[in-house]
Amino acid sequence: MEEKELKVSVHILVPKHEIVPQKEAEEIFKQFNAKPEQLPFILARDPAALEMGAKPGDLIRITRRSETAGETTYYRYVVEG
Repeated sequence: MEEKELKVSVHILVPKHEIVPQKEAEEIFKQFNAKPEQLPFILARDPAALEMGAKPGDLIRITRRSETAGETTYYRYVVEG
């Protein structure tokens, strides 16, 4: 599969990913009474992270939609790798 094809696949198959601004990320950590290392990780080399230019230390918001659960939000902390 060529790189260009992979990028198209990422957009079609992967739920919405967005980098959370630093100030908002601090509020999210406070809201959940959590530290970044307590959240699930996403590797910086993950295709979705690469596509958006995420760097280690960033917080990513993932918005998923399903017929049964509606819209759900997940957070991942970007780590090396």
